[in-house]
Amino acid sequence: MLSAKTMISTNFIEYASYVIKDRAIPDIDDGLKPVQRRIFHSLFEMDDGKYHKVANIVGNTMKYHPHGDASIYSSLVVVANKELFIDTQGNFGNIFTGDEASAARYIECRLNSLAKEVLFNKEITEYVDSYDGRNKEPVALPAKIPNLLLMGAEGIAVGMATKILPHNFNELLNAQIKILKNQKYEVYPDFQQCGILDVTDYNLGNGKVRVRAVIEVANEKTLLIKEIPFGTTTESLIASVDNAAKKGKIKISSINDFTAEKVEIEIKLARGENADDTLKALFAYTDCEISISVNLILIQDNKPRQMTVNEVLEYNTKKLVSDLNKELEIEKNKLEQRLHNLTLERIFIENRIYKKIEEVTTYEKVISVVETEMNKFKKMFIRELTKEDIEKLLEIKIKRISLYDIENHKKNIDDIVRNLQLVNERLKDIKKYTIEYITNLLAKYGKNYPRKTKIKKFETIDVKEIAQPDIKVYWDKQSGFLGTDVKGEDSFTVSQFEKFLIINTDATYKVIGIDSKTFIDTNAIYVDVFNPKKHFAVIYTDLETTTPYAKKFKIEKFLTNKVYQLSPSGKGKLEYIGTNVKAKVKVFYKKKPKQKVNEEVFDFSKLEEKGVLVWGNRVATKEIEKVEG
Repeated sequence: MLSAKTMISTNFIEYASYVIKDRAIPDIDDGLKPVQRRIFHSLFEMDDGKYHKVANIVGNTMKYHPHGDASIYSSLVVVANKELFIDTQGNFGNIFTGDEASAARYIECRLNSLAKEVLFNKEITEYVDSYDGRNKEPVALPAKIPNLLLMGAEGIAVGMATKILPHNFNELLNAQIKILKNQKYEVYPDFQQCGILDVTDYNLGNGKVRVRAVIEVANEKTLLIKEIPFGTTTESLIASVDNAAKKGKIKISSINDFTAEKVEIEIKLARGENADDTLKALFAYTDCEISISVNLILIQDNKPRQMTVNEVLEYNTKKLVSDLNKELEIEKNKLEQRLHNLTLERIFIENRIYKKIEEVTTYEKVISVVETEMNKFKKMFIRELTKEDIEKLLEIKIKRISLYDIENHKKNIDDIVRNLQLVNERLKDIKKYTIEYITNLLAKYGKNYPRKTKIKKFETIDVKEIAQPDIKVYWDKQSGFLGTDVKGEDSFTVSQFEKFLIINTDATYKVIGIDSKTFIDTNAIYVDVFNPKKHFAVIYTDLETTTPYAKKFKIEKFLTNKVYQLSPSGKGKLEYIGTNVKAKVKVFYKKKPKQKVNEEVFDFSKLEEKGVLVWGNRVATKEIEKVEG
């Protein structure tokens, strides 16, 4: 009896393998998940040129797909809305607004001409038994275009997930031509929702992209969103704008959705707001700009693999060459067989061999006589004469013999010979033929798939830079408190991202965040909004040696709330602090017997700027009484 551990491990591995291979991850050969492949197979099986009710298609697909009608229906709607291979009739939903499709009984679809031309060929398709053994289904469709990159895919399996973005039809096929010509190429995603795309970190399909909405400034008080980012809808985008407005990130008076066939979202700005500033805030705080992480995981040879866009495209191109070669070989065999049959017919009828069997009494003798007579013209044969060939000749009806047209028959043979020569030429230079095939597809269908998404590099908007300074922070020097709930004479208007630099008379400093009430010290001598670009000039006394030092520095690195020392010894007293690094200050020394110099001017402009944690330059050997700036 199996232990519980063994049983669970075995079942989990089987489940994980099933989800990865048979449900969530697409195959590199045709770019489809099993449910999508079964839908296309059903559509092809049912195809008669007319539209079919989606309910009927779903029902037929259930012969191959064991997971119920809901998964088939939703997958069919998603594939149909990509507008690549399926013609639709009825309400299939709206990819812009997120509206759902009508029920399966109300909508119809069929394969379009592109799908029938590039996805199907029974003669080179491998079939296996369906889940119940009653039917045959394809292992993979013989796709002649890089469908995985064209359609894109998204799926979550056990221990892995895939996110492949859709690409442009024309660009993919042109890239295949360049691959065959050993030329350099680049392909980038293209979305139905349009928008603007930054591919700086795309990393051949295993990095990330940033996508922005296209927003027009109609006037000083009105913004119009005309295109939305991939992965969003007008509903989700409006919700993100509303959410940002409620949090005070942006200030608007209204937002309205006028989307129909094209996206149009109108945003009215609040009084006193600037269109350019609001535009930046929309990109920073809402779904008007999103980042999409991509991970190109696929199934190849029944195993999951991570590949790059270029590797997939090169694999698909190599497979296209192989599939076209197979089709040509099949076509060649058909033409040779047809030529052989017509040649035998011509010999049989024109030489009246059928007359020589009129007096023969047995079938075996008939076969023998025909074989003997036909072999007299053996030099004309395409291949050896077989018994099956003779039986076909004997099946020719008298009516057909009587209507036999020598010239027409000769013309048919000449046509086959020409076609056979063409096939042989293509087989001889299969790469050239593949380029011609792709070029014909581009000429026939390319105009239907123009690029919709603009590729453009755009700078990251720092939310700290555009954040509105709408928080009041107060400092009470007597109590030593700083915060939004503190009552004090000194106040600062800041944004939520700002921090404060606190420098104390004991030559310590720290950087803190904004809070309602924080005790900073009653000995604070400098309190201001932290600025990493600000320069400081200080004079401090090291209390261990009573030696005064001066230094210039910037504070750039810190840990929030950590106390740092301006005096490396850890014991110091701040005598002077200023932000003018060229200042001249008067230093007064403690008077002592025989001390000739009791004061002098110190010029910071002659001092070299150093790090904040260094000793600095010694000012004098005397003790400082005070410093006046």
